[in-house]
Amino acid sequence: MSARIIDGKAFAAQLRRRVAAEVDRIRSGAGVTPGLAVVLVGDDPASQVYVRAKGRQTVEVGMESFEHRLPDTTSEADLLALIGRLNADVRVHGILVQLPLPPQIDPAHVLDAISPEKDVDGFHVVNAGRLSTGQEAMVPCTPLGCLMMLRAELGVLAGKRAVVVGRSNIVGKPMAQLLLADDCTVTIAHSRTRDLRAVVRSADIVVAAVGRPRMIPGDWIRPGATVIDVGINRIAAGGKTRLVGDVDYDGAADVAGAITPVPGGVGPMTIACLLSNTLTACCRIHGLPAPDLGNA
Repeated sequence: MSARIIDGKAFAAQLRRRVAAEVDRIRSGAGVTPGLAVVLVGDDPASQVYVRAKGRQTVEVGMESFEHRLPDTTSEADLLALIGRLNADVRVHGILVQLPLPPQIDPAHVLDAISPEKDVDGFHVVNAGRLSTGQEAMVPCTPLGCLMMLRAELGVLAGKRAVVVGRSNIVGKPMAQLLLADDCTVTIAHSRTRDLRAVVRSADIVVAAVGRPRMIPGDWIRPGATVIDVGINRIAAGGKTRLVGDVDYDGAADVAGAITPVPGGVGPMTIACLLSNTLTACCRIHGLPAPDLGNA
């Protein structure tokens, strides 16, 4: 069997087009333009690349982009003061603080300072609680993108057996909540799970989010299963480096029904879902009907 490739780049481009159309609709109809503020502290090279991409794509879909670049010597108090100003700024509907932060700043304090209504990363404890209890929440971007691709690939997810490998607050736990809400039977597996191979092999849907290169070999995958590989790991290859996922792609692609590649799978969906979340936040803040973009 040769798995279908789930093209995250194409899916993300389609989502951005839909977001752009909705942005144009509410700007012309309600006179409101969604605004996204991104805060970068320090000069981490990877973070700079992400922030540039986010800013560019924000403008491309017709939103306002507000970038705040602060030195790595910035104090926690100064960063919290900036977040307070952004919370109060009516032009800003989404706030994202790029992680990681310098050691003098506690990321938990920063994330909890963002207004839950503007928390387009979905990391605030209020949004986590709302998601876990089935209430309207801002959903973390990466698991939201995974869910959109699963729905597009499989249609109705009800009754599917899903295994999420990884229990982080950013991906693993919210991913499990989203799958539960779609009536999957969900297992969260991790490094202490006994007979992890058997657990993974029981699944119709496997979401790998552990951050360990090729941790899941192809023979762990049930024939015909759908594999969503969230991992982005850089490994040495011929004197250079390249990106691989948490799943052994070549082995899994021989048996899976469908699989996301790395790169080009889940990654492009994260920024697209950030834009979708900003649009949703804007609509909720202004009492406008939020568009159905395949969101949870």
